[in-house]
Amino acid sequence: MNRPGTDDRPDRLYTLTSGRSRPSREDLDLVTLIVAESGPTAGLSSELAAILRLCVHPTSVVEISAELGLPVSITKILVSDLLDAGRATARHPRYTASGRPELDPATLEKVLVGLRAL
Repeated sequence: MNRPGTDDRPDRLYTLTSGRSRPSREDLDLVTLIVAESGPTAGLSSELAAILRLCVHPTSVVEISAELGLPVSITKILVSDLLDAGRATARHPRYTASGRPELDPATLEKVLVGLRAL
């Protein structure tokens, strides 16, 4: 069963992306942070407007996907549209030589504090 407000019918997803199956950007991954550069305006789809509202603060692609109840592949296409239009910016993670995301000690400390609070 779908979460309230979501509808994963293939025809709806096809319509959301105007039939596209790939984002215009290949550099988006699950942990790329998206930041809105403007608020939602008339003429935007409800999904694009929702992404801009979510991304007032840096929000990862996977968090956007989960919050909207959309597949990550569809979310990447929608986020790419906002990036291409200059409505949002992306903050890409840095990777170490081993291919793992580089995390600064302050971020790790915040994660540890959050986990202890659970």
